[in-house]
Amino acid sequence: MRELSIREALNEALAEEMELDDRVFLMGEEVGYYDGAYKVSRGLLERFGEKRVVDTPITETGFAGVGVGAAMVGLRPVIEFMTWNFSLCGIDQVVNSAAKVHYMSAGEFDCPVVFRGPGGSVHQLAAQHSQSLESYYAHVPGLKVVVPSTPYDAKGMLKTAIRDPDPVIFIESEAMYGMRGPVPEETYLIPFGKADIKRAGTDVTVLCWSKTVPTCLQAAEMMSERGVSLDVIDLRSIRPLDVEAIMNSVKRTNRVLIVEEAWPIASVGNWLASFIMQEAFDYLDAPVRVISGRDCPYPYSKVLEAEMRATPEQVAAEAQKLL
Repeated sequence: MRELSIREALNEALAEEMELDDRVFLMGEEVGYYDGAYKVSRGLLERFGEKRVVDTPITETGFAGVGVGAAMVGLRPVIEFMTWNFSLCGIDQVVNSAAKVHYMSAGEFDCPVVFRGPGGSVHQLAAQHSQSLESYYAHVPGLKVVVPSTPYDAKGMLKTAIRDPDPVIFIESEAMYGMRGPVPEETYLIPFGKADIKRAGTDVTVLCWSKTVPTCLQAAEMMSERGVSLDVIDLRSIRPLDVEAIMNSVKRTNRVLIVEEAWPIASVGNWLASFIMQEAFDYLDAPVRVISGRDCPYPYSKVLEAEMRATPEQVAAEAQKLL
């Protein structure tokens, strides 16, 4: 099977869906003539033209609102935030318009819009450009929240997102855009709410997503050398959540470690810990443990930045504590 980078896989998904359905269009800052801030939209302007690849001013509230309106009248917009940090300028349109219009119109309007772009930290982008905001959006009924970690998932889930009748929050990792992996040439879709067992194990369930997935796989390799087997599950979709996959793993391992990049207070990881403690308490042989990012703004210093995120060694050490 051929290999693509996550950047190339996303580009291919956009091109295929735009070719298949002329209602699909891409809008955002630098998506056209600059080929995208991260080159995800490379070549799309030349192929589909200015009416379907639309460069915008630096006005997230404006073009997010245009995307919601376009979706309400039957188009299928893909709205790119240059980073999810900038989505905070347009969060009112996402939360108060896109997420609620179907409910508030008693089903009269659908809102098939995809909001996508990179999230999380990269390298020395400092406090305003390094945030993991998935918990902001997972909090909101009416939104679906997707966090792919491989080229295969990125392509299949973006195609699913574009075809979905509801608003989808599609959070990519800027740090992983160049990561390569196998992607089939034939068309495929990946349904939301289906986790992927990246490495089967019997001793500790490890729940992760986005950039923490390779970290946890490295930790699993380290622990296997000590005779400990980690069941590494990439959630891929935070809302909807694959409860069945999580519960099946917990019943098998009786121990759970959750690894996320976001801050700990009111995070997805700590909500998952609460959910598992309530729904699977009788199967647990130890309290659920959560590794989150440090509870402070992201520093610019390379040395301090490295202290913010979980390392494979830290994941392995926390898994050992559970045993």
